[in-house]
Amino acid sequence: MDTGLGRIRGLRHGDTTTRKSDDPTLRNCDDYIASVLRAESGHLSIGRGNFILRGARGTRLSGHDYDQVTACCIAAGLPVIDSRMVAFEQVVCLAACGPMAAVGEEASPPPYHALSYAPLAVLADALSRGWG
Repeated sequence: MDTGLGRIRGLRHGDTTTRKSDDPTLRNCDDYIASVLRAESGHLSIGRGNFILRGARGTRLSGHDYDQVTACCIAAGLPVIDSRMVAFEQVVCLAACGPMAAVGEEASPPPYHALSYAPLAVLADALSRGWG
């Protein structure tokens, strides 16, 4: 799958289920986007200063060039959650007290709390209106 992402500087491989690499060379991300598209609730999360592309079983890719990654993820049809414009206190509250995204996991039953998994739509709604 060619998402147009190609090779981008500053990406850090963070696949917790396989290997970790300290190799600072350029990396090809098309396979990551394809993998995340296959994962239930896979998404791109953009925060202050970085992005995280989240897939199944803890697979993730993070980096700082979120403009190019965002454009490629949107073009590929991947959900994007951008919390940069949300009040910092609200993001901290959701991160500390809210549920985790159920990416490749079955969602927990409501009510959602810090140790539960919620559908991605619940987290997106919580960011848009406030958690708690």
